[in-house]
Amino acid sequence: MTRTFDHLVAEADSVSVDGWDFSWLDGRATEQRPSWGYQRLLAERLTGVRSVLDVQTGGGEVLAGCAPLPALTVATESWPPNIDRATRLLHPLGAAVVADADEPPLPFGDGAFELVVSRHPVTVWWEEIARVLAPGGRYFSQQVGPASVFELVEYFLGPQPEEVRRGRHPDDAVAAAGAAGLEVVDLRSERLRTEFHDIGAVVYFLRKVIWMVPGFTVGQYRNRLRELHEQIENDGPFVAHTARFLIEARKTD
Repeated sequence: MTRTFDHLVAEADSVSVDGWDFSWLDGRATEQRPSWGYQRLLAERLTGVRSVLDVQTGGGEVLAGCAPLPALTVATESWPPNIDRATRLLHPLGAAVVADADEPPLPFGDGAFELVVSRHPVTVWWEEIARVLAPGGRYFSQQVGPASVFELVEYFLGPQPEEVRRGRHPDDAVAAAGAAGLEVVDLRSERLRTEFHDIGAVVYFLRKVIWMVPGFTVGQYRNRLRELHEQIENDGPFVAHTARFLIEARKTD
């Protein structure tokens, strides 16, 4: 039985979007994964260090999936629901979760960590990362690249200026890392296919990834959502493309 627009939207608008687990989208949306496998590479790096800081950990799911963790493992997060979720998930693994506003300075001393990591950080404070890294330490991160899922963004917001589309470019990250005194030792980027199979998946995604369409609410965009629902029903999945890049940088001795 085909579910109606109203049912799909109401369901997606009421479900919890806490944490950084997208399993609710299973069967409703697909996203091609980067070829490098961030979590696997992260787990490899954790085995060689005694201290790690995970910046903007979300609900802690990625870090928890790399257990066992180093003796000193700390994660920061700013959003209260995620702080609670990460605490429940990471404390049993021996990791501390610190509430942090995601603004400089990081609440740690100079040279406190051998490894700093972050998956999909909203903002990267490169000078702070360099400060809290020990000499010879590394920063390892998977980040969102330029114009990611902009087919969906521009469906709701219209064409975006070139400077907005170019935001989060990996070349800018390399330059910022260098300016902070870090040497980039690895950089990879890919553009990946994403499909939304029903309008509920779109609503859930925009509620969870709040910077895509800032201030998104079903009420504000209901007419546009209905048009997109009809498009998906008639033409098949809505196709967009995510941009991802992997960056690893070393603090010189």
